[in-house]
Amino acid sequence: LAITQTAKQRSLELSGHVGFDSLPCQLVNKLVARGFCFNILCVGETGIGKSTLMSTLFGRTFENEEASHYEEEVRLRSQTYDLQENTVKLKLTIVHTAGFGDQINNEESYKPILDHIDAQFEKYLEEELKIKRSLFNYDDPRIHVCLYFISPNGHSLKALDLITMKKLESKVNLIPVIGKADIISKNDLKNLKRNIMNELLSYGVQIYQFPTEDEDVAEINSSINNCFPFAVVGSTDDVKIGNRMVKGRMYPWGAVQVENEDHCDLVKLREMLLRVNMEDLREQTHSRHYELFRRCKLEEMGFKDTDPDSQSFSLQETYEAKRKELIRELQHKEESMRQMFVNKVKETEAELKEKEKELQERFEQLKRLHHEEKKSLEEKRRELEEEMNAFNRRKVAADTLMGQALQGCSQQPLKKDKDKKK
Repeated sequence: LAITQTAKQRSLELSGHVGFDSLPCQLVNKLVARGFCFNILCVGETGIGKSTLMSTLFGRTFENEEASHYEEEVRLRSQTYDLQENTVKLKLTIVHTAGFGDQINNEESYKPILDHIDAQFEKYLEEELKIKRSLFNYDDPRIHVCLYFISPNGHSLKALDLITMKKLESKVNLIPVIGKADIISKNDLKNLKRNIMNELLSYGVQIYQFPTEDEDVAEINSSINNCFPFAVVGSTDDVKIGNRMVKGRMYPWGAVQVENEDHCDLVKLREMLLRVNMEDLREQTHSRHYELFRRCKLEEMGFKDTDPDSQSFSLQETYEAKRKELIRELQHKEESMRQMFVNKVKETEAELKEKEKELQERFEQLKRLHHEEKKSLEEKRRELEEEMNAFNRRKVAADTLMGQALQGCSQQPLKKDKDKKK
């Protein structure tokens, strides 16, 4: 028998206290005992005050390796801290982008950031798809919020800022902040905020909006949504203002109090990020950004949702079909690579034969030239030998004539002496 449910459900009143109204308290106690995870990604140029702002937000100094302006590429450095406020434990992970915006060519500076975000989604998905999984005790590695630090120098956003934020908008909850906002005047800061929001709107960059559905926080979130981007100043130093010590920065012209809302938006950022909307950031990460990543990954693996009218699918059949498809693709790629290798070998053999033919022709040509030169040298050698022989014969004849002449000259005085004696 098919059991049908009516669209309208009946609401029944209990005759006495049952006890399931304590379920929220049970849930709260269980979550408090387990603790919470919160992961922050800080994106911005080196020296814009990312580490100092994190220390100021959480009221403690986080040890962080000082980054250099001469990084060859963008590197992401992750640090995890165990914090506790009253009875609530928080595992805080802060990810810094070392070398962002420091290269001459910043065309692909955003890629390591996107790869890191996807890698954390991939880790969570792998844990989710395990046969034996423990998501309840699993420390969530996914990035819950990205604080994008904008330089106060200039009158608007840089091209790198626009491109990076456009790439990040579908991956993470994006909150733009202006770092070191105390180096510009209030009027310039107001104009800079307006120019930044106009550019984000014109380029279609979607930043995180604090939720207004809950009546308890709708009013404060609506007012804070008009304060983007937050102009922040970070400092862990105590300065004396009157008779009290406050966190701030001391300058020759006066002091900047980081927790004074007339000086910067640090209090608003802390209020919205940590006290009011931390759980919404975690929920948006899971229900929006991670679900988009998960859906794309499962579709790549061959899984898909079925229509209400269609038949349900078998997980095993889908897996086998995808496996066979991947095997066919692998075989096709293997055959293509084999054919490519054979063609390459044939081309190389043809080139080698052509080179061998050219070398043989060159060898024959050099051989002929050598033979001709040798023949020419032999002829010249014979000519020289004939000339030497002729020269030697002339020399012998000349020596003979010279000897006869000398002999004739030596006999004439002897004949004269004999004639005188007679």
